[in-house]
Amino acid sequence: MGSTSTSSPPHVVIFPFMAQGHTLPLLDLSKALASRGTRVTIITTPANAPFILSKNSTHPTISLSIIPFPKVEELPEGCENVNHLPSPDLFVPFINATKLLQQPFEDVLKELCDCDSTIPIGVISDMFLPWTVDSCCLFDIPRIVFSGMGVLPTVIERNVSLHVPCISSLLHSEPINLPSVPFPLNKTDFPDFVWRGDEKHPMLPIISEIEQAEHNSWGYVVNSFEELEGDHVAAFENHKETKAWLVGPLLLHDQSKQDLMNSGSKDVDQKQFSPYIKWLDQKMEGVGPGNVIYVAFGSQSYMTDLQMEEIALGLEMAGQPFIWVVRSRTWVPPVGWEDRVKERGLAIRDWVDQRGILEHPAIGGFLTHCGWNSVLEGLSMGVPLLAWPMGAEQGLNARYTEMGLKAGLMVLQERDAKDDPMTVQHNVICDSVKELIRGDQGKKARERAQELGRKARQAVEKGGSSDKKLDELIECLTLKTRIQGRPADTKG
Repeated sequence: MGSTSTSSPPHVVIFPFMAQGHTLPLLDLSKALASRGTRVTIITTPANAPFILSKNSTHPTISLSIIPFPKVEELPEGCENVNHLPSPDLFVPFINATKLLQQPFEDVLKELCDCDSTIPIGVISDMFLPWTVDSCCLFDIPRIVFSGMGVLPTVIERNVSLHVPCISSLLHSEPINLPSVPFPLNKTDFPDFVWRGDEKHPMLPIISEIEQAEHNSWGYVVNSFEELEGDHVAAFENHKETKAWLVGPLLLHDQSKQDLMNSGSKDVDQKQFSPYIKWLDQKMEGVGPGNVIYVAFGSQSYMTDLQMEEIALGLEMAGQPFIWVVRSRTWVPPVGWEDRVKERGLAIRDWVDQRGILEHPAIGGFLTHCGWNSVLEGLSMGVPLLAWPMGAEQGLNARYTEMGLKAGLMVLQERDAKDDPMTVQHNVICDSVKELIRGDQGKKARERAQELGRKARQAVEKGGSSDKKLDELIECLTLKTRIQGRPADTKG
């Protein structure tokens, strides 16, 4: 690992986007950097600070710098996190509101740069904060992009724009074969504004800003690992025109340290005494390992009450024990449903420790929307996925998990005449759950997921691929060496 030219430890600024799925991996990265002797400052806003403090309060070299979130007419007062938006239609106004954080962010950088001991060697900021690259340039600080996507899904999105420019004219059933992608896709695997050809979609200007900022940034940090996606890194770097460090799964860095350091910590005690963990312990005694299906669709997925009812009936019909995280504020279970499933089903409306649930030996499958965090969390714990994508790049993640990694199955989702997704019926959900937990395809997916879980843990262990890449990242930033406009390709 590199050393600075002074006695001060290297200092990295981390700026997460205000959404739980974007924040958690960067908090994991903060702890991984801190464990290597790097000082970390996390930039956030007042309403997001308590959550971050709850995750990092035991790390003395990690500090918070809190800047005010702007007041804008389009957003509810006090809404500082995407997870609290009352409608997905407010996502773009929220992103635009974050641009008003630029001046407070630059004030923080100026204060840090005024003292030799706190000058940052780099800023790692979320892809949805593209304007941070301009702020970093003002102070000659390298900006590193953090992406919430995997390597191959990113490459696929680029390839389809180059090789299938008329994707909107394709039928849903027509396969899309792309260079270097070892499995066929269809158009609805992509974000809807891509395949619908909506040139006026409000996300397009934001995507353009993100891509421009990427070209002006110093590098890319990806929450993945060489053994999972190493074959696609060259294509990723060629597309992004910058170096990429695969340093994940980030959630396992901290866990590996915890396994070594303290099996009796407060976090572990809290996990053991959580009601749902105790419930899983009981299921282990009753039905044995690998028989519970965990159902969760992320914090930003929106479902109709009708779809919620079909899920409830499907889980009931499947006959498998289940834990279901219910995010809907309007859905009411069918009459008598809770009584009928109370011996084998647990519906939770509060926040849960998803990682703690997935690592429990009672869990045998994960019905998920296939956000990249959920994909990594499931596979890192050796749990096969039942993929039900609902937006963004989740369709690519789902197809990749099923056909590329062969570590999951997909829920069959029919489309109407306009290619809009139709309500998935309870019998389809039932059959999918039973196949994942009890069927031959599910068995093969479980074996593959367990293999990938072992490789994921090896990647973050001392001397593993991600462990080396993280050391290399710190060394490159410390030395600030460039080759042909890029960070030096120093080996860790």
